[in-house]
Amino acid sequence: MYVSVFDLFKIGVGPSSSHTMGPMRAAREFGMALVAKQLDEDLARCEVCLYGSLGATGRGHGTDTAILLGLSGEQPETIDLDNRDKLIAQIRQNKSIRLPGGAEIPFSPDSDLLFLGEQVLDEHPNGMRFQAMDSDGQLLLEQYWLSVGGGFVVNAGELSNYHSSPETTPPHPFDSARELIELCRRLNKPVSDLLLENEAFINNCSFQQVGERLLSIWKAMQDCIERGCQKEGVLPGGLNVRRRAPSLYRDLQQRPESQLQDDLAIIDWVTLYALAVNEENASGGRVVTAPTNGAAGIVPAVLRYYTSFVDSANDDNVVRFLLTAGAIGSLYKKNASISGAEVGCQGEVGVACSMAAGALTEVLGGTPQQVENAAEIGMEHNLGLTCDPVGGLVQIPCIERNAVAAVKAITASRLALRGDGHHVVELDKVIKTMRETGADMHSHYKETSNGGLAINIVEC
Repeated sequence: MYVSVFDLFKIGVGPSSSHTMGPMRAAREFGMALVAKQLDEDLARCEVCLYGSLGATGRGHGTDTAILLGLSGEQPETIDLDNRDKLIAQIRQNKSIRLPGGAEIPFSPDSDLLFLGEQVLDEHPNGMRFQAMDSDGQLLLEQYWLSVGGGFVVNAGELSNYHSSPETTPPHPFDSARELIELCRRLNKPVSDLLLENEAFINNCSFQQVGERLLSIWKAMQDCIERGCQKEGVLPGGLNVRRRAPSLYRDLQQRPESQLQDDLAIIDWVTLYALAVNEENASGGRVVTAPTNGAAGIVPAVLRYYTSFVDSANDDNVVRFLLTAGAIGSLYKKNASISGAEVGCQGEVGVACSMAAGALTEVLGGTPQQVENAAEIGMEHNLGLTCDPVGGLVQIPCIERNAVAAVKAITASRLALRGDGHHVVELDKVIKTMRETGADMHSHYKETSNGGLAINIVEC
């Protein structure tokens, strides 16, 4: 399985790639299937069941809204955010949904959308079932979908094929960090060069076109940071979490003299960038998966640190940064998981920290061995990180966790650059350990809000 950098960095909406973007895509596929099979004329009732983590935290993660929007034909990349709330209100009021082809079908969110958090499908904790029935209760169409992290969705029963499906082989295939580093050594090329050649081949485009697409991704990340720095208010969901990025931004701008007195003020800027992105995500704004929504602030924060505070920064190196981050992220996607519901937050924040650390090392002139070392450090010190969102919302501890992990990624890079690339623990071993740790982790700590902070914080 080749995981493209454009699979990992996708423009979408918050608050969750697995609980919002994935279900929206699955719902849209079901709605389009109804239209394609011309079943909408005989349809009397649709029912959608959300299992496992989707059922347990779906309300806080916007899964219900995502299902309604997806059935209406909306996509995460193109949805009009200004019109979203109006569309949802119409569906709830009319108790019907207009499918992508224009036909209107009955659908009452209160009775036809079921949250079954105690039931888990065998293949994955993020499971969905879509059913369409006629007036006699006869089944017209049934689909089971799995949301496997990062906005990826797979038909139930096809997960093993999804991980091993043959695809066009890129010019530089690799399934492990060791293979990647050996390719770099043998060809005398950095990680980003190999990824550039792979992406151009897989996407049937030029190097320049790959770069242009990645710079558009970077622009979307920067736009998200800017919006997060400007929007005031309280995040939705009932926890009354106040947006902190705008006040921090104003404070940093109004006290430039502190930059001369406190060398660590740069950390405040990195913190700001991450907070801004994840507050936008928590509000349902437009973000870029990196590799997930819950961890969307880390890669942009570290890349913004690089472009703002490193004199050698330029567009070419921004592209190299994202390509290297994609290479590292693909190893986790192929050999472990980027789903918090499957392996805990180590699969989201931990992976993003690892990606950012390795990518920063690449653009700061590190060798492939140092890149691998930085990525390993970034994950090693996130092993065992639980996913225990308070109230089922992607807010506490998720937002601050991104800020801390962004600083940790920079530290990991600096550690690796101070060394010569030789280290005891290999990245492949850490990825294997992360996967095994996730398998051993109790389900209470894997995006169910049934353990950890989620049950020890009194909701007001």
